[in-house]
Order: sequence, then structure tokens, then C-alpha cells
Amino acid sequence: MSAAVRERDGRGALVDWSVAASTGAYLARGGPAMERSDADRVVTDLRELTAEAERHVRDLTGLGVGLPLRPGEVVDRPGWVRAAAAGLDRLTSRAMPSAERPGGPGRALAPVLAGSAGVQTGAVLAFLGSRVLGQYDPFGGDDHEGTLLLVAPNVVTAQRAMRVPGRDFRMWVCLHECTHRLQFTAVEWLREYFADEVGRLITGFAESDGLTTVLSQLPDNLRRARRDGALGVAELVQSPSQRAVFDRLIALSTLLEGHADYVMDAVGPAVVPSVATIRRRVTARRSGGNLLDRVLRSVLGVDAKVRQYALGSAFTREVIDTVGMAGFNAVWTSPNTLPSRSEIKDPKAWLRRVQ
Repeated sequence: MSAAVRERDGRGALVDWSVAASTGAYLARGGPAMERSDADRVVTDLRELTAEAERHVRDLTGLGVGLPLRPGEVVDRPGWVRAAAAGLDRLTSRAMPSAERPGGPGRALAPVLAGSAGVQTGAVLAFLGSRVLGQYDPFGGDDHEGTLLLVAPNVVTAQRAMRVPGRDFRMWVCLHECTHRLQFTAVEWLREYFADEVGRLITGFAESDGLTTVLSQLPDNLRRARRDGALGVAELVQSPSQRAVFDRLIALSTLLEGHADYVMDAVGPAVVPSVATIRRRVTARRSGGNLLDRVLRSVLGVDAKVRQYALGSAFTREVIDTVGMAGFNAVWTSPNTLPSRSEIKDPKAWLRRVQ
């Protein structure tokens, strides 16, 4: 088990992350069958491509000039699960230290409930661990500079399923994840802003009055859903203050994912000759799968993340087409220049406000 998953004393912990890590790693499926020499080549390629990919991202975006170029860390599926559990542990602990977590009559049951939540979370991480191609954790690493992970068996599985050139696909994946790393390392305030917003969201849920609050918010949120379109399950039980934080986090996540999606394609065929084919087949793959897979993706929010790619990429593309990359980079000036959730859908509104 990763040393980053810290021991807990059970005092008010919402999830036992050590249980989540061990459960998810145990349930994670093995990777595709391949020769050892081929597997070693994929691992070496992924690790080395990250530095090259980030150079291309810097050249395109103008971000991160002068920062050190770091290799990525290549993991298998259990390794990703353990790293994801450790990252969530760090983020939630930072957001709400155990000393600040609510007590009450159920305090004695907290370790049991946290263990149960750990098992359930581990099962979710195992499912995601068979699909995630890569991930940047802005709070990972011993030096707190973040950790870029590439899940080798998933990269190979996806590349084979789509029948696209191996090195092209690996570079394409590295471009996306290196863009995320650059977003957090080149934009000095972004890491703290993200952590603070997550902290506000978690604290808001923890301090609510449980079922009474949920039921009291439901009528207003159902009316809002009829007016504005379908809302996610989480949004149906939020208070107005929770919704404001949630909207900011959704807008930020959509921007980050869409920006990375735009960059990985815009770097162009000179770096990834089969980029058009890869994009077309990835888009088809994101919407495919059997019935059970589609249900699980919907429940776990994977489909919502896919929609974020499209919305965020469209926002990025329209802004860059209008004011160029330097004009787009105004989004990184401060939290006040980030697009709101409504502005993500209406780039012209953001341009009027910021430009």
C-alpha cells in the first residue's frame, strides 16, 4: 500500500482511505496480455514522452516557460487505485481536518461507517481504474509539486481497441495530461484556489442537517431543474451556498478538461500524424459500451465528464479563434477571470466581461 495513504485514528473520518486503496487494488482487473519486451517499451515510451509532450504544450500555450521538465510516473491499475485513494485522502484531509469534523451521538460508529464507505469507494476506484488513461494529481508527490500518472495497461487496451498507431496515441495521451500539469504548475494560484473550493463544498455538506436539509431543498431544486434543464443528483440536494461552490468547481473542471482537449488536438499532425483518426475514434469510444457500462458511467459521473470535454473545448476554441492564445490566457490571471458555469456555454459573455 502506498505510504501516502496515511493511517487514521477513525475520529470522524468520512472514508477510510486505506480500506478504499486495498479494496480497489484487490478488485482491479489485470491488464492486456503482451510480451514483456513490448510492455517495457510502452512503459519507457510513456515516461520519456511526457517531457517532450510538455515542451509542445508550452510552445503552443505560452505557459510554463522556464519551469523544469519532469518525467511522468507509469503505473498499473492497482497502482493508479492506490495513488487515487492517496490523492483523495490528502485533498479531503486538507479540506476538512479530522479535528473539525462533526461529532455527535454517532461518533462511536464513525470507524465502522468510514470502513464501509472505504469498501464502496474502493469498488468505484476499481471500476474507474480500468478506464483512466492518465491523471495529474496537483497535491501528489513528496515535494508537493504534483504527480503525473499514466496507466500503461489502459493506454494499451484503448490503443488496441481503436486500432490507432501506438506511439501516436501515447503522445496524444501525454499531451492531455501534461496540459493539466502545466495548468497547475504555471498558474501559481490555481492549486490553492481548487483546494479551498473543494474544502468549502465538503464543509458545506458535512455541516448540513442531513435528511431534513435535503428534503427542504428538494422542491426549489426540482423547480430549477424544470426551468434550467436536468440537474445531477448532487445538485438536487444542495443549498444555495453549496450550489454556488459546486458551480464554480464545475466551471473550473470544464475549463481545465476542455483546454487540455483543445491543446492535445491543436499541437497538430506534425507531432501526432494520426491525430484526426484518434480524435474521431476516441469520441466514438466515449459514447459506446454495453448497457451496464453506460449505466455505471452515468451513475459515477463519467458521462458528465465527457460532456465537460465538449463544452470546455468549444469555449476554448471560440475564445482563441476570437482573441488568440494570449487573449485566452487571461483566464489564468486570477479567480475573478475564470469563466462562470454560464459563461462556459456562452464564450462571448466571458469575452465581454474580461476582454
